[in-house]
Amino acid sequence: MQPPFVVAEIGCNHRGELSTAEEMIRIAASVCRVDAVKFQKRSPRELLTPEQYNAPHPVPHNAYGPTYGAHREALEFTVHQHRRLKDVCEEWGVVYSSSVWDMTSAREIAGLQPAYIKVPSAANTHFDMLRFLCDHFGGEIHVSLGMTTRAEEARIIELLASRGRLADTVLYACTSGYPVKFEELCLLEIRRLRREYGGAVKAIGFSGHHLGIAADVAAMTVGARWIERHFTLDRTWKGTDHAASLEPDGLRRLVRDLRNVAAALRYKDQELLPVEVEQRRKLKHEQAG
Repeated sequence: MQPPFVVAEIGCNHRGELSTAEEMIRIAASVCRVDAVKFQKRSPRELLTPEQYNAPHPVPHNAYGPTYGAHREALEFTVHQHRRLKDVCEEWGVVYSSSVWDMTSAREIAGLQPAYIKVPSAANTHFDMLRFLCDHFGGEIHVSLGMTTRAEEARIIELLASRGRLADTVLYACTSGYPVKFEELCLLEIRRLRREYGGAVKAIGFSGHHLGIAADVAAMTVGARWIERHFTLDRTWKGTDHAASLEPDGLRRLVRDLRNVAAALRYKDQELLPVEVEQRRKLKHEQAG
């Protein structure tokens, strides 16, 4: 089996510090050996109502500003900073991408021409944004399906199909929560998505917000070709996503295990493998007649 494409979801775990984001790219690429890193792009004043913008953060301990809007602004990079991050990714040989949450962010990130853009679960029914990406972005469109009804899922698929974009779409099975209990991961949704859309889309992926790395290996075995996990340098840092993120050694182990298990998932291509021939000569009891 080919190993899955592994994405380190940095998101906003850089704490709004460009130098930290660059260091995270370096570690994800050189230590963890991932295939891609992904950030997030939001325009808080476009995305939030004035009431939401000026309200306090619902979890003050995680706040990077006195209001939720100020918190979101503190964690945002400009499009020029994202261009810098894309350059750093290229220097380290990994794919750059970003989630987009609103029209302005979609236009800005599309202008950087990344290999793919992610539509997060929270924005997958922003149909104007989906139409914009279908019509004006030539790269792959990745869509996460957390907190999404089957009716909404069908509308998303219909829109992508009507724009002729299913062939370069990756759909992610996802349960939206931070962190998610194992019994809530529902990994067999990967099989359902493969059964219903696997012949039309580029691939089915898994976006996990859980603890540990065992479930990701299981996700691969039931058909996920993309594995995305949140990544942090320190799970004790302030912020919503850090607790459900992997630190460098955890992500390194995940990439190692995914590739090792993928190599093991094969049939024997001959009755006796070369490694078995010598052992057979030494160990196997053979009785004539």
